Amino acid sequence: MPVIEERTARVSELRDRLGKAGISVDASEHRRQEYSYDASNYRVRPEFVVFPSTTEDLKTILVGASEADVPVTLRGGGTSMAGNAVGDGVVIDVSRQMTTVDEIDHATNTVWVDAGVVLGELRAHVERNSGGQLTFAPDPSSLSRATVGGSIGNDACGNHSVEYGRMSNHVVEIELLTIDGAHLVASKGGVRTADETHRHSVARAAEINDALRALANSNLAALRLELQTIPRQVSGYHLANLLPENGFNLARALAGTEGTCAIILRARVNLVTKPGPTALLCVGYNNTVDSARDVMTMLEMRPSAIEGLNSAIVDIMRHRRGEASVSSLPNGDAYVMVEFSADTIDHATEKCDELLTRLRDRGLVQDSVIATEPAERAKLWRVREDGAGLSSKRLDGTQTWPGWEDSAVAPENLADYLAELLPVIEEHGYTASMYGHFGAGCVHMRLDFELRTEAGRENFSSFMRRAAEIVVRHGGSLSGEHGDGRARSALLDLMYSQEVLELFQGFKDIWDPSNLLNPGIIVDPVPFTDSLSLQGFPSQNVALPMPTIRPVTPIGQGAFVLGITEADHHEIGTFVGNAHACIGVGRCRATSGGFMCPSYRATKDEKDSTRGRARVLQELARGQGTSAGGWARPEVREALDLCLSCKACSTDCPTGVDMAEAKSELIQDHYRGKLRPFTHYSIGWLPRWLPLVTRMSTIANIGAKIPLLRWVGEKLGISARRRMPEFSTHAELRKRVAEADFSSDGEILVFADSFTKAFRPEVIPAAARVLRSSGAEVGCAADACCGLTWISTGQRDGATKRLANLVEKLDDGTDRDIVVLEPSCAAAIRDDAPKLVGSEAAARVARRVRSFSVAVDEAMNRGWAPDALPPARAVVQTHCHEHAAFGSQSQRRVLSKWGVADVTESSSCCGVAGNFGFEAEHFDLSMQVAEHSIIPALKKGGDEALVLTDGFSCTMQVSQINPFRETQHLAIALDPNNDRDASPRADKTGS
Repeated sequence: MPVIEERTARVSELRDRLGKAGISVDASEHRRQEYSYDASNYRVRPEFVVFPSTTEDLKTILVGASEADVPVTLRGGGTSMAGNAVGDGVVIDVSRQMTTVDEIDHATNTVWVDAGVVLGELRAHVERNSGGQLTFAPDPSSLSRATVGGSIGNDACGNHSVEYGRMSNHVVEIELLTIDGAHLVASKGGVRTADETHRHSVARAAEINDALRALANSNLAALRLELQTIPRQVSGYHLANLLPENGFNLARALAGTEGTCAIILRARVNLVTKPGPTALLCVGYNNTVDSARDVMTMLEMRPSAIEGLNSAIVDIMRHRRGEASVSSLPNGDAYVMVEFSADTIDHATEKCDELLTRLRDRGLVQDSVIATEPAERAKLWRVREDGAGLSSKRLDGTQTWPGWEDSAVAPENLADYLAELLPVIEEHGYTASMYGHFGAGCVHMRLDFELRTEAGRENFSSFMRRAAEIVVRHGGSLSGEHGDGRARSALLDLMYSQEVLELFQGFKDIWDPSNLLNPGIIVDPVPFTDSLSLQGFPSQNVALPMPTIRPVTPIGQGAFVLGITEADHHEIGTFVGNAHACIGVGRCRATSGGFMCPSYRATKDEKDSTRGRARVLQELARGQGTSAGGWARPEVREALDLCLSCKACSTDCPTGVDMAEAKSELIQDHYRGKLRPFTHYSIGWLPRWLPLVTRMSTIANIGAKIPLLRWVGEKLGISARRRMPEFSTHAELRKRVAEADFSSDGEILVFADSFTKAFRPEVIPAAARVLRSSGAEVGCAADACCGLTWISTGQRDGATKRLANLVEKLDDGTDRDIVVLEPSCAAAIRDDAPKLVGSEAAARVARRVRSFSVAVDEAMNRGWAPDALPPARAVVQTHCHEHAAFGSQSQRRVLSKWGVADVTESSSCCGVAGNFGFEAEHFDLSMQVAEHSIIPALKKGGDEALVLTDGFSCTMQVSQINPFRETQHLAIALDPNNDRDASPRADKTGS
């Protein structure tokens, strides 16, 4: 039998065997595409993916793979930048089901935790269950999605490694499985069986201990001279832990093995005392080398963190997040952030002052700031922490890549290392966005490699070897945190002697003699130019404009299309280029912080993350040069079906992937000239029907409550379980518009959208009164439709016509603010109009648009204060589209200035997201999403809290959760003349 056919048969038999054992096995096309990538430059297609839930599941998988001779790759959050979380055999994802954290052992300050637990969730659990006394120390930038198992595998560190060291410093014991099914526990002193009744495990434990002791005893000189010579020597295996003076610590020796030796099930980790008050000193320098020369002086003061970054990171942050995001930085072209913790904030500040005096005496400092307020510290840290994602593109839109992003030297050698490396980067025609853990001598950088062409790859290969030679010459390590993976393993022969390389091989052979665990990594490495994800891609690396995040950046820039020429863009479609902006950092897999990604938070399934969807779309275009199949392809439909089109990814994703836009374009492409689903005509054309329905609102409202009609609606795609809104009458609308008393020459224009007019007309006069009380004459904008529902249902041609009409009406030659009462409509005009209409007029109109909360926030900044008395408590649900287009802080600022002391924010999508939550097939997920944020927020706020839902979708979700809970638009809340009984209530909805 030919080799390929034999392998196919073995893989098929293994897959069937695992399925019969009750293990979740997925060999679908979309799953294989999603798991072909991590956050590195590499693409390796697996045979299938498994999702074990127990140790027995994992044992069955490993024994089966061993017998079938199929490679195994363990995966947690899939955030590896070195390519050590992709493999061509079986990929085991432990992040979905192996997520248990045991009770804290307060006698030892340790806790047992499953490999699939996310670091940030572990930290939150520890702090919550220790009364805020303890925490888990390692804090890599991927803290919100990286898992314990993956972090042990890479020996991850983080911003505070100066004080707390690497992950290996916090690992006490590791429970593991070998490829042949032995169940062991590794700790200081060796390995032992986890099950005394399992003869194979007992025998393997003895065998491994004996073999490793013999290996160490015969290579003592090499272990002592070449390994663990600097704080961040992560490259290779950490075999110095086998030395007698280090206690033959196999738990620490296994940290950093990148899944090549054993499968980590669980680990017992150390906990530390939670730091006291902290102060942050940020110092500005002329250049990065100067900033590195002061590191040893900083270390003398024993700070908890020393983090560096260059001006490229700051420029990108300013462009993407706005001037305000970097306004706290001192002057300079390079920066170092030094943090001190102490028993009091005054003591921490004194340490900052003392260090600053020492640094000024050295003469390199250009400027400095000391931040003691939590908000200011967080703002400064955000510049550093967003570096990895934001630096994925230069300001001109050129993509940058990892590869040489993780080198490390001794801190005292950092400046000289950088002084030699930076000119070599320029020689090869690259630019570098740089940041890193300067206190530990570790440098992260992203370079604009060209990996699509043969010449580009040759230049890449030449640079990588030269860079490796430089770091070795300075006594450093190829990797200081991310591991070697596919990116650097083939360069280890430049760093280590042949004796040490043979030691690594011997260590691997003892654990995994058949070389099935993550083969090609560290030992017997694959070339770092193999399996590059861009190799063979049809287009050149042509930069188009970088996406920006509104409102703080210019409106109307074109979409960034990674690696797609202008001509290709028209042929392939924006959805391909936008998806290729994804670099796999996995921010969309975070379960807290930011609005992205509500569907992933509900399902914990990679396919429902922005990253998973982007990978499927990348595969759609791979090697085809066309969007062939598009929405009709099962893997594409499966990946995008549960996307709520909330647009949060366009803001929260560091690379600005806009999956809502991708989904809209794919749906349009698929249904062009075809009959569409009923919901596309009912909900999708809703603004077209509303003027007619409001003229017969009584009949419509009664009909919405008739069970038979609801049943018919369910069959047509509109959920019978979703509460329906109550239509206002046309007479009510006329009354409310008259009550608004609009001026014919208003300085501010109110745009009354279709939803507000049909369902909440009382908001119109309330908004006019509030804006008028701020000192402005208020007029009414021309009647038009933004086409939002056409966009969300993939009817972009129809949306373009409506937006073009709107632009023509609103582009009146003035720069008057246009205040749109429904935030999703404001976002459509702000974000979609320039893209779809593509004219200067559309850009002009977009710049004038404000959501109501933004307009009020600006008025308050000018000194205005509302007359209405503030409530004691409030719950705020910011609409996702407002978050994406305008930011999510304006309502919070308004409430703070108004005097509301107790504000609870729902920090994610409510779950309705326009038409999504009304569709029968999506109702259940809609309510699962609500469980993540809005439901807890309502409970935390209490029954007496004012609930603010400017978005009509959000109002409907609160009504669904509690039909008797009152909600208000901010305009109603701020209007002192408004009768509270006239404000919209959830009980105005139909059943």
